[in-house]
Amino acid sequence: VFQSLMFLIRDWSYPYEHNYGLEGGNRFLEKRLQVKQNQHEELQTVRKHIHSCFSNIGCFLLPHPGLKVATNPMFDGRLKDIDGDFKEALGNLVPLLLAPENLVEKEIGGAKVTCRDLVEYFKAYIKIYQGEELPHPKSMLQATAEANNLTAVAGAKDMYSKSMEMVCGGDKPYIAPADLERCHEEVKECSLRQFRSVKKMGGEDFCKKYQEQLEGELDEAYSNFHKHNEGKNIFYAARTPATLFVVMFATYIVSGLTGFIGMNTIAMLADLVMGVALMMLCMWAYVKYSGEFRDVGTIIDLLAETLWEQVLKPLSEQYMEDNVRQTVVNSIRASLTEQVTQHAKSH
Repeated sequence: VFQSLMFLIRDWSYPYEHNYGLEGGNRFLEKRLQVKQNQHEELQTVRKHIHSCFSNIGCFLLPHPGLKVATNPMFDGRLKDIDGDFKEALGNLVPLLLAPENLVEKEIGGAKVTCRDLVEYFKAYIKIYQGEELPHPKSMLQATAEANNLTAVAGAKDMYSKSMEMVCGGDKPYIAPADLERCHEEVKECSLRQFRSVKKMGGEDFCKKYQEQLEGELDEAYSNFHKHNEGKNIFYAARTPATLFVVMFATYIVSGLTGFIGMNTIAMLADLVMGVALMMLCMWAYVKYSGEFRDVGTIIDLLAETLWEQVLKPLSEQYMEDNVRQTVVNSIRASLTEQVTQHAKSH
């Protein structure tokens, strides 16, 4: 699953058995990882499976840094106070870890780890190390699987966001809601396919939870893209003032008619509604111009949208439906009349 595991043992006191450095450390490690029948079952399992978890395992033996380092409270890191054998071994260790030819792209489960992925792994490991006790190996494996799935979620979500930005981003024109929803479904499927194609740890049931999390986040992102797209629709932006103007016009007509026939109470009520609509229109214009009292502007938009959806839109659709029906009836009637006339002339 992982790449390299280096056991670093300091204060090695048996150079006569295994020399300082990598070669002696590897011989010592090979001896320690031998499976014996008298060992506990868990110890045998760890020794059997550790090589399958890492592509490369090594061990490096470091000597003691010297008594001046260990016993002097004033030690400040000066090289002259450090034992020569320790400095020599350290000079071999540092290039072994940091030499350009030894630096490789980090991989987990055969997949290359990006900087963003690495942050997710750090978060997962920090979480399990917050306690006072060392975590169990099972906890480490679960944290790695969790971070592994979270990075897959982040990558799929990033692909979705970039693709949708190309369709309806900030500088893109307004797109029909049906087309936007179709693009959302296509890009969402591509994102889910990418998530499923990434090598992940934890098993199918464990990964299913993160796929559901990804689907929820993609739907939430689509909701934001949809709202952003609606904001580009000039008719949507003008819905509030248009709705309020229609209310004012309708109440003005009602007020005039009811006042003319003597229904003063209804006329006064219509005048009151017209005055309230006018005040709301003026307040809405001020909010949009100044940017102040945004909460008031939001309330006015919600009221206007509710009025449009519940009253004006159904009335307009009904009116359009009646007009279309009447147009079709008239067209059919004219066609039949013309056919009858032509038939009569032919005889």
